[in-house]
Amino acid sequence: MDKLKQTLEQLLEKIGFKDFSVEIDSENRRASILINEGEWLKEWLPRLVLDFNYLANLICKQEDHVFVDINNYRKERERLIVELAKAAARKALMTKEEIKLPAMNAYERRLIHVELATRPDVKTESVGDGMERGVVVKPI
Repeated sequence: MDKLKQTLEQLLEKIGFKDFSVEIDSENRRASILINEGEWLKEWLPRLVLDFNYLANLICKQEDHVFVDINNYRKERERLIVELAKAAARKALMTKEEIKLPAMNAYERRLIHVELATRPDVKTESVGDGMERGVVVKPI
């Protein structure tokens, strides 16, 4: 993991970032990058997180999967997905109708399934194909 930190720092420098820090949590296999570059960076965070996550996993040889977060984007996105799941469950119970959530990647769909799995009053199901795959929350 020391090699990962060093490589990420070198990549950030070569990209041209000046004010950044890289923290590695070896136990939880997470890399947290904080970049202080102003408001323009917010627009690029989703793509930057995906790209750095891909690169980190190439560096770690895929068998040791690592999650990369930049400026807490992933953490905040996970929180929003969990809140969306809870709200969809409440709405499904109130309206007695299934609620279709927008298309999401596999990791985000899994967050919803895991969050609502313990609830006996709703069930979840992934529907759709490819980039259009999303989750439906159904009242029981």
